[in-house]
Amino acid sequence: MRIPKHIAIIPDGNRRWAKNKGFDKHEGYTYGLEPAVCSLNLCKKYGVKEVTYYGFTTDNCKRPKAQVEAFATACVDAVKLIEDKEVSLLVVGNTKSALFPEELLPYTTRTNPNEENFTRVNILVNYGWEWDLSGLNQDATSRKTIQGAIKSHDVSRIDLIIRLGGRCRLSGLLPIQSVYSDIFCLDDMWPDFCDEHFEKALQWYNTQDITLGG
Repeated sequence: MRIPKHIAIIPDGNRRWAKNKGFDKHEGYTYGLEPAVCSLNLCKKYGVKEVTYYGFTTDNCKRPKAQVEAFATACVDAVKLIEDKEVSLLVVGNTKSALFPEELLPYTTRTNPNEENFTRVNILVNYGWEWDLSGLNQDATSRKTIQGAIKSHDVSRIDLIIRLGGRCRLSGLLPIQSVYSDIFCLDDMWPDFCDEHFEKALQWYNTQDITLGG
């Protein structure tokens, strides 16, 4: 089986899952932590070299205060859960905003950068695609120049995007790195993520014709 080098995960559906379970919407984010660890372990098992998690966006911060606090806390908790799992960890997002969790500032520089056997893990926190591309100018015409000018320059091209929650859109996810990504969408909500979902995504990816435009 052909394994993607880089998988990005859009963990959607936390609020709808919580509502269906009779919880308040903001409670759903806590139940997304276990799937995050599970998916990371699966990436390691199958030899995926890099994984990106879409934590929360600048647009998400327009939601009610309780929800904003809940998903920000969940991002902090996720980092604490995985930082000791042989990962090279990087948090990418607008640190100048008051909505960026201070606890994550030390992770905005990649940890363990020289550990070749560690899985590269990127978490997008208070991320916005316009913020990411704000360093581009008219002279940035080559792929190398563009990659170096964006804020997320240390994140590689994404091979496969897995989106939970029944939506089939990128929601501003890393527009440069996702330009040739294959997108696998699932109706199940993120808190229900399991091994079977991951394996289905890999099997589907294995059937795709990867040309990168050629």
